[in-house]
Amino acid sequence: MLQVKEFSNAILSNINFNLQNDENLIILGSNGAGKSTLAKVLCGIIDSDCVELYDENANQLNAKQRAELINYIPPKLEVFDEYISFKEYLSLSKLYSDYSVDEVVSLLGLDELKDKTCNKLSSGEQQLMMLASSILHNAKLTIFDEPTANLDPKKTLKVYNILKGEKIKSRIIITHDLSLAYKLGYKVIYMKDGKIEFFDDNEKFFQTSNLDKYFGNSLKRIDDYFMVNL
Repeated sequence: MLQVKEFSNAILSNINFNLQNDENLIILGSNGAGKSTLAKVLCGIIDSDCVELYDENANQLNAKQRAELINYIPPKLEVFDEYISFKEYLSLSKLYSDYSVDEVVSLLGLDELKDKTCNKLSSGEQQLMMLASSILHNAKLTIFDEPTANLDPKKTLKVYNILKGEKIKSRIIITHDLSLAYKLGYKVIYMKDGKIEFFDDNEKFFQTSNLDKYFGNSLKRIDDYFMVNL
């Protein structure tokens, strides 16, 4: 499904990994580790000859082919017109999904937002709108950059259920939320200083020895939940 071979630039160093068709991925790492830069390489915002998507060199794909294969959901909404409405934004996002805009809006319980303009949405509402747009786009692989940032617990649970379910085909999740990463159960990349320090199964990453190595005494684990050790 996805393969990166020996990619380096000013931020990233010797990035190598691959995902099979049935695998999803969590990307973890401290601020400035290169996570979002890697996402931009994977989806073609940063050009590279080192990425293969579904056996195709990503750099050789035209815009339509790329849109069918991969979609990037950034951590913050960016639109060309802040007065575009919630429903208009989602209508423009619909590409390959069999769902209608109204069906996705109802699925996420967002009917009361349909006529709001983007500049009137809270940051959490914008996050949910971008999640809805990813379902309507329906690319083969979707990259979510901090999908639960700015969300209250109820909305976080809603996003988790979508990310864990079947509405989105394959996904890569960039997050600082270790509880979310653990519960999703996907393979894990941990990045540090632009390099991949760990790439393996979820269960192996969350072993105590690894948590101590990467987080030291800053992290506290209670059952299957993780929090800052204040």
